[in-house]
Amino acid sequence: MTEKATLLTVYKLLPQTNCGECGEVNCMTFASSLLERKKIVKDCKPLFQDAKYRAQAAKLADLVAPPVREIVLGVGERAVKIGGKQVVYRHDLTYHNPTAIAIDVSDKLGDAEIIDRVNRTEKFQFTHIGESLKLDAIALRAASGDPQRFAQAVALVAKGSSLPLILCSLDPAALRLAVEQKGVYERRPMLYAATKKNWKDAGALAKQYSCPIVAFSPGDLSELKALAKTLRAMGNEEIVIDPGLWTQGPLLKSSVENLEMLRRSAIQKKDKDLAYPIMAVPAVTWIGESPDPKAAAYKESYMASLLLTRFADIIIMHSLDVWALLPVVNLRQGVYTDPRKPVAVETGLKVIGNPNETSPVLLTTNFALTYYTVASDLEATGVTCHLLVLNTEGLSVESSVAGGQFNAAGVKDLVASSNVESKAKHRKLVIPGMAARLSGEIEDLTKWEVMVGPKDSSQIKEYLDKFWNESKMP
Repeated sequence: MTEKATLLTVYKLLPQTNCGECGEVNCMTFASSLLERKKIVKDCKPLFQDAKYRAQAAKLADLVAPPVREIVLGVGERAVKIGGKQVVYRHDLTYHNPTAIAIDVSDKLGDAEIIDRVNRTEKFQFTHIGESLKLDAIALRAASGDPQRFAQAVALVAKGSSLPLILCSLDPAALRLAVEQKGVYERRPMLYAATKKNWKDAGALAKQYSCPIVAFSPGDLSELKALAKTLRAMGNEEIVIDPGLWTQGPLLKSSVENLEMLRRSAIQKKDKDLAYPIMAVPAVTWIGESPDPKAAAYKESYMASLLLTRFADIIIMHSLDVWALLPVVNLRQGVYTDPRKPVAVETGLKVIGNPNETSPVLLTTNFALTYYTVASDLEATGVTCHLLVLNTEGLSVESSVAGGQFNAAGVKDLVASSNVESKAKHRKLVIPGMAARLSGEIEDLTKWEVMVGPKDSSQIKEYLDKFWNESKMP
């Protein structure tokens, strides 16, 4: 029976010298950091410097390795990690390595169209709660059936984009021609895909160039397992599994159940032959004769969202419509936010616009969603002000007022530590409407006049226009 990675089992395999070379105060703390994936085994230098620890190091590395293998797609700064999951349910620990989103590009397109799709993929960026949400890879599809054209398209994209590449063809000869283009194999593109018909040639190509490879067996998990096992026996370490996707009726239900069975097999049943990242392709919603673009993009968007929550580690999408992609990247951000840690921003004094000594002073919490919503509303409506960010342990206004984290003493300390008194001469503080019941106590402790603002930050501009007149400030 496989030994379970616990704090004690990990600690027993460490040198237990408490040398501190790992950056932790002792080996027990390092063991805890290993389990939380804040550290890696190689951070324990004595394990690898002293020959007597070699067996322990190997055993420890195997013990703390996630049940689902972690695979790196691409190279350099834009490289993406996929897989590496340790739990089925996020509340058991947390999810690592957000689902990668690739955009498909057909080699049937003209060169200018290909460049345009790649540029739009590269430039897609949306900031939400202080995090930049982007797309992760380009999936080049050999739709033309012409290996030469496919290779030409791959070379074109490789030259113009730094994003990781997925080369999609079931013809090993076309894959080889594409991989061997200048500047392609060095980037370790993912090869899609090895099947029961082409596994020998596709697997050999992946091994030769050390490329990740996708095992593809639509609807047949037994065959998928055999494929993955065979590719690994050939010497391929980085494998992704694709059980296929159907998007309607009972077949959709079966597709989702297959994803769940694969993930449970890897984590709960410890099946090493299925312990690989899972790929899903919601772009299949576009298959068919002249699909309605809006209907296909809409369906693709909700299919991608469904697959993301049902264990897909990488998905390939077609639509580049912002309205179709935003729900997916927003959902991904939420799913891969550590549920054990409040999402908080740095406390202190912030500035919106270019405030002066007569500009309003507003107060908010350090809950990231609250802060960025307030800041965005202020910037969008042209409000110039000083913004005090109170440490509420990452809780919203309503929750922190109820829980006591938002309190008058904390506001007093913030006013003093932020040195806001040197920035504003009026001694007036606008607090959130949901903190109204604390206004008197805040006034007593800070000696500032407290003005109770609106409950919704979208109303701040209107509120200030009505109640704040800089010309009457002392």
